[in-house]
This record gives sequence, structure tokens and C-alpha cells, in this order.
Amino acid sequence: MAIKDAALHAMIEPVVTAMGFELWGIDFQSQGRHSRLVIYIDHENGVSVDDCADISRQVSAVFDVEDPIRGEYRLEVSSPGMDRPLYTLDQFTPYRGHDVALKLRVPFEGRRKFQGLLAGVEGDEVLLQMDGEEYCFPIESIDQAHVVPRFEDPVDGQP
Repeated sequence: MAIKDAALHAMIEPVVTAMGFELWGIDFQSQGRHSRLVIYIDHENGVSVDDCADISRQVSAVFDVEDPIRGEYRLEVSSPGMDRPLYTLDQFTPYRGHDVALKLRVPFEGRRKFQGLLAGVEGDEVLLQMDGEEYCFPIESIDQAHVVPRFEDPVDGQP
């Protein structure tokens, strides 16, 4: 996690948890004058549009006082959704057996993007099965990761 992201996370998490939600993660994309901050929240009973709006108002109030982002930015609050991003080893664990897409910080075997079956987590590594091979990626080498949703055919129940 980048220093800026860690500082934002530390500022946002108490607000989100005080409102009864889990801070799933944040994505801060600095794009010159038009940056974007996406806050992902989760709750065992789901997340509504009103929940997102309430948290957005509370985080905005804190940001008005603390002013952690210079210049213009767009604040978005969202549920992680079916293709939920994965940030920590603890978040990978429940998705063992699901398809996961990874983007690495630096290329491995000439590529940065991998997609395969999540075989599990071992130590500080994510285990991914692809093409009959198992790959181990240290969590710190992963730039982005997300669950790849699998949809079943309503007629025969097959993906």
C-alpha cells in the first residue's frame, strides 16, 4: 500500500466502522488535476445506495477539515460488487476455488497479468493455478487483484 493510500485509509476507516460498515479497501488514482478516490465498503446485509451516500457525506466532512488531497478530486463510495477487488491476504482466503485476476507491479516471466483459479494463501503468498501449473505471488508483488465473477447458464446450471 502506498504511503498516500495508507494515510487515506487511516483517515477513512474510523468513519466507515463507526457507521457499522467494513472498509473493504480504497483506490486512489491521481490523474493530474482530476484525481479519483473510490472507497469500497461492505456489510453482511449488503450495501445500499443510501449507505454509500451517507458514508460519502461523512467522509467529505472529515476531508473538508483534514484536506488530505490537493486539488480537485472525485469521491466515490461503492460496494465491492461481484468482481470485488482484493487488497489483503485475508481477503483472498474466502475466495479459494474462485477465478481471480492479478496485475503484478513488475513482470514475471515476461508478463504482468495473470488469471486463474485461486488455490489458496500460503504465508505471504497468493497461490494461483493456471494451465496445469501453480504460481506463487508474494502479496507485495501484486498491484491489483479482483475476483472474476462466474455466471451460470439458467438452463443447465453450467458456467
